[in-house]
Amino acid sequence: MLRPAIFLSAILLASCAQSSPPTPTDTPKPNETVRPSATRVFSNGTIYTGIGSETVDTVAVDGGGRIVWTGSVDNLDAEVEIENAEFVSLNNHFMYPGFTDSHAHLIGIGQRELSLDLAGTASIDELVTRIEAEAEGLGEDAIIVGRGWIETGWPEGRMPTAADLDAVVGDRIVILGRADGHALVASSAALRAAGIDDTTLDVEGGKIERNENGKATGILIDNAMTPVWGLVAAPTEEDVRRAYAEGAGVYAERGWTGLHNMSVPPAHAEVMEALDESGELPVRIYNAFSEDGFQIAKAHAFETDTITNRAVKLYMDGALGSRGALLIEPYSDRPDTNGLSLLDAEGLERLMKRAEENDVQLAIHAIGDLANRRILDVYEELSLDGDLRWRIEHTQIVHPGDISRIPGLGLIASMQPSHAIGDLKFAPARLGADRLEGAYAWQDLLDAGAVIAGGSDAPVEVGSPLIEFYAAVARKDLDGNSGAGWHPEQALSRPDALALFTSAAAYAAFMEKDLGTIEPGKIADFSVFDRDLMSVPEAEILEANAVMTVVNGEIVWSAAE
Repeated sequence: MLRPAIFLSAILLASCAQSSPPTPTDTPKPNETVRPSATRVFSNGTIYTGIGSETVDTVAVDGGGRIVWTGSVDNLDAEVEIENAEFVSLNNHFMYPGFTDSHAHLIGIGQRELSLDLAGTASIDELVTRIEAEAEGLGEDAIIVGRGWIETGWPEGRMPTAADLDAVVGDRIVILGRADGHALVASSAALRAAGIDDTTLDVEGGKIERNENGKATGILIDNAMTPVWGLVAAPTEEDVRRAYAEGAGVYAERGWTGLHNMSVPPAHAEVMEALDESGELPVRIYNAFSEDGFQIAKAHAFETDTITNRAVKLYMDGALGSRGALLIEPYSDRPDTNGLSLLDAEGLERLMKRAEENDVQLAIHAIGDLANRRILDVYEELSLDGDLRWRIEHTQIVHPGDISRIPGLGLIASMQPSHAIGDLKFAPARLGADRLEGAYAWQDLLDAGAVIAGGSDAPVEVGSPLIEFYAAVARKDLDGNSGAGWHPEQALSRPDALALFTSAAAYAAFMEKDLGTIEPGKIADFSVFDRDLMSVPEAEILEANAVMTVVNGEIVWSAAE
């Protein structure tokens, strides 16, 4: 399988040609080249084109949002018609092809901004203190909902329980989602309201965690969460609109020009279309719908100039942190389980056939090595076309013997570098040293010829292009630390890391002819930061700031505003 860069060739600009025959007054003289016309020129900075190590200092964009020229400002006037162009100074900052988050949940990003965000909570004690304070401001019958906790590094060394919550809120319904979205902790009142008690059986693809006495602890994993989340009123259309608009605004401000939006409810497609038409979605969106969205993906319904609908998201397993990831061998720290299967081989085969028949791209969640292997096995058994560009979302734990099969079958590894630097605190315990060899194996996958599309999985993670880029090149946590046996050789070079979020992201969305590099003919999507990400010391990447985000040639966010 060729790398994305091989697919990225220069495109001749049809738009530079005049739309009507030239008049006698503007007929080019023999051997005279007609200069393209620019409406906006970005200059006075360092511009990484994404083509090898090439840099330029000036990019000219036409009125249709396409790049018409790149080069040195000294040659601009001779090469481009700029009489009516607006000049935008980069103020000695650094421009890159537009950073695209290849795996995120846009509505969740917005909801995190608008609700009780538990990210960064440092202990169970802090968690319950925050819940107690939240309860004081709500009515007695109000359901308390929060998201974003993760027990990694907590001094208690465990997940929270219903008893922890009950101690501060009494007989009130409290539902707190874990950061990965694959587990939650519920108060005793919430469990009762959902019909869950100590005798309730586990559902397929779900698990009710129990203590040594068989009592339900309040921790529910994957499909076991459904009855409890059902207690929360469904968001209104206005709630949905507000969350999408908020999330898109946050992403533009962070320097992302686009995202691949995962697990989208079909009903949200029309909402996003309306928001985009009203100018409330400043970033480019590539949607992967939930399983019931096949028809929208097939028909490319509700699309706009910056919204594409052609993919469907499936789930093979859960998450590693909540021990829902499906492993070939049992968990090292819980030998009684090897995770959860959310989709069996027969079901996957049926959905793969349906997707191929309808020209729908599949984006398949697989974290554990067995979940990844099942995708490879079924794909191989069906002898599917190698250029379907189907994606394995996360590709986190892969048996070393299966790594070369991913590019060999033409599958794309859609991976999130920040998962590695967050998981390093618990993955060794979950997997043991031997299985770490195939964990977050970015360099091995690239060496095997795989296309890796880089993302964040926000709101599971922060959703920062700078954190993701840092994680890919440093493979260390945000304090610069790395765990024993964490395979530093899997860290990427900076050009390869840049490609994850630019050219590879474009290829994974069938957009490599339009996006991913800065060159004539392509759409002018740019991310501008105040540091040179390609040369500053690793730690300084995290100190950088977005200063401008450009989509379709338009400045959709600027720090100067």
